[in-house]
Amino acid sequence: MGAWIVLAAIGAFAVWGVIQFNRMVAMRNQAKNGFAQIDVQLKRRHDLVPNLVETARATMAHERETLEAVTRARGQAIQARGEAASNQLSAESMDRILQAEAGLAGALQRLMVVAEAYPDLKASEIMTSLSEDLSSTENRIGFARQAYNDAVMDYNTAIEQFPMSIIANLTGFRNEALLRSTESAQERRPVRVAL
Repeated sequence: MGAWIVLAAIGAFAVWGVIQFNRMVAMRNQAKNGFAQIDVQLKRRHDLVPNLVETARATMAHERETLEAVTRARGQAIQARGEAASNQLSAESMDRILQAEAGLAGALQRLMVVAEAYPDLKASEIMTSLSEDLSSTENRIGFARQAYNDAVMDYNTAIEQFPMSIIANLTGFRNEALLRSTESAQERRPVRVAL
């Protein structure tokens, strides 16, 4: 009789362990999906930039330095995004994404400020449409970033709480990195894209 009780307890513990393991897998995958959603929006932003630059280039021919800065910043942001995906979302790769995206946002801000001095560009339907798309994308990035950070926080909390922390340590689950801001409040202002 006592052996059956021990076997039942071991079986119950094993079932509980499998359920908790599967819960952690689901939460980790939700966090990874959150980053994938950010990645989609960042790619959308990166894809808009060449069109924006080409539209501005025709009118702003003597603003070559500004246009080249935007193109360089876009390249750095794409590279950082690729590194993050291949480094399994490490804290260092997240920091590189933030720095690269801040550089791109700054370059885009400078482009928009310079573009305001060109009435033909301000009146361009293509430029207006691209600016609206960029503004919409910036909002989507913000929402995706919030969803990602919420998913990572839930996952990290779950694997750190007892008794799930035991299973997490035994099965190799580790904390995921949050996307945190590295800029001051002044630098976090949204990219101004209105023409």
